[in-house]
Amino acid sequence: MYQYTDFDRQFILQRAAQYRDQLQRNLSGELADDDFRPLRLQNGWYVQRYAPMLRVAVPYGELASRQLRVLARIAREFDQPSTEVYAAATQKQAELGTTHLPTGVGHFTTRQNVQFNWIALEKSADVMALLASVDMHAVQTSGNCIRNITSDALAGIAPDELIDPRPYCEILRQWSTLHPEFAYLPRKFKLAVTGATEDRAATAWHDVGLQLRYTADGQVSFKVLVGGGMGRTPVIGRTLCEFLPWNQILNYLEAVVRVYNRWGRRDNMYKARIKILVKAEGERFVDEVNAEYQAVLENDAGQHTVTQAELDRVSASFVPVALSYKGQIAPEIVASDFTPKEQAAYQRWLLQNVQPHKNPDQRAVTLSFKRLGFAPGDATADQLDAAADLAERFSAGELRVTHQQNLLLPWVAAADLPALWQAANALGLARANVGLLTDMIACPGGDFCALANARSISIAESITERFADLDELFDLGAVDLHISGCINSCGHHHSGHIGVLGVDKDGREWYQVSLGGSDGSKLSGPAMPGKVIGPSFAASEVADVVEALLDTYRVYRRIGEAFITCVRRLGLAAFKAAADAARHETRDAGKVVHVHLSTADAPTD
Repeated sequence: MYQYTDFDRQFILQRAAQYRDQLQRNLSGELADDDFRPLRLQNGWYVQRYAPMLRVAVPYGELASRQLRVLARIAREFDQPSTEVYAAATQKQAELGTTHLPTGVGHFTTRQNVQFNWIALEKSADVMALLASVDMHAVQTSGNCIRNITSDALAGIAPDELIDPRPYCEILRQWSTLHPEFAYLPRKFKLAVTGATEDRAATAWHDVGLQLRYTADGQVSFKVLVGGGMGRTPVIGRTLCEFLPWNQILNYLEAVVRVYNRWGRRDNMYKARIKILVKAEGERFVDEVNAEYQAVLENDAGQHTVTQAELDRVSASFVPVALSYKGQIAPEIVASDFTPKEQAAYQRWLLQNVQPHKNPDQRAVTLSFKRLGFAPGDATADQLDAAADLAERFSAGELRVTHQQNLLLPWVAAADLPALWQAANALGLARANVGLLTDMIACPGGDFCALANARSISIAESITERFADLDELFDLGAVDLHISGCINSCGHHHSGHIGVLGVDKDGREWYQVSLGGSDGSKLSGPAMPGKVIGPSFAASEVADVVEALLDTYRVYRRIGEAFITCVRRLGLAAFKAAADAARHETRDAGKVVHVHLSTADAPTD
């Protein structure tokens, strides 16, 4: 992991102290709420449906166990609303037909951040100081700036990796943090980086996607994609450069972001993302970027050219972890000691949750935070502490936040897998559903977010309950289900094999269902948005519709054929007919329920 320098650490500590002063002046009435608002947003503090929300940055997903313990402490001590606030919130939720408002939890997001939903604003400076004590912050997790840099959760360890993207991610993080020219862009700006042959970072769906690759003569370079994004207008990024020399990446990004900053739509927030500019201007945009790039090289003397010395300095923090940490486990546990029932569960876990590693003696292991009774990606304070324990025992004290809202242990000795399974199983974190239907992606939706048109958590819960049987999940195989509570697409519904989008019709919550989306992974194929299958469904119909879609797959699939492959081979007609039939059956049974949601200002990830 990257090790903060004295400069890095001093910067974060000063930023926390600065925020404390701003907060105190706001609470005392010296700094008006309207003046304080942009300051708290610059530090990751939103005010949403019921209480403030904090979004903590986890650059390219890497976490140390000591950092996770501080996140657990924040969940335990600070993510606790007052009795009055929580009573009002639960009463409102009861009117909406749900009481799912967990407290004391951290929520892993699709962009490798961690969110808390109940921290009182008057305690926010204390939380900032706690984060700074372990080299963490929430700078630029909000606002129209360059957001948290994301990457492949298997960076540095994947067998199919060509080039480790983490040193480049860190260089990008340092360049983009508080960049004086890019603090007030037309809209938020997101970058993703991968160095593997399989794109597990969904780079084509980002404002800028960077794919590390070798040129024909063996030189490290970047393929640069620009203008991807979800939201109201799903767009796949356009390739602007096939082979950009690695040391020119900051100069080239200076050009891209300058052109966007100059011409992006500031008059209409719905058309302000760079994807709209790229789509509207086409070759003119490409020409402007190329011209600006040449200007950067000539007028700025290429001041952001990355030197080999700087790359070497940063890369020194990202060395493979040896197995010297092994030895804290006693007594030794072997799989042959398991009962037949345990053996079966262990073998399924090996198949779904354990991935190969560059080092043949090691494995990457995913801890599943997708289980009945919890929102996807939610972890209690005790579970966060327990995950930190597992990291220290089995993974050299390191974890990764994944795009799928789980935690991954990147440095597990193959010989320790039985002991890890036993420990994780006892904690409820070894459910063998990674990559299967119930390993779904979902945003917090209307239960927390004031922008949401509909709830996401209750939909996720109804589907998880319906498909609780692991035998059925294994029979269905890999299915990406993504749920968003509104068109902002924080749940990435566009890229789901099955996508569910909450929509508002006359103040009532309904859900559009789409099929055939892809994030660009090997299984899913090239990145593309799914297609909506007909009119919207009521909340009570969604689980029935999902079941009908999967039943159709079971009828028509070929031997060994994945769900997404079957959908593309068959087309949508058979699946649409099945979904319509499920709608009518549910309505005939009198199950349709309409729920009214309030609206207010809130964040999007």
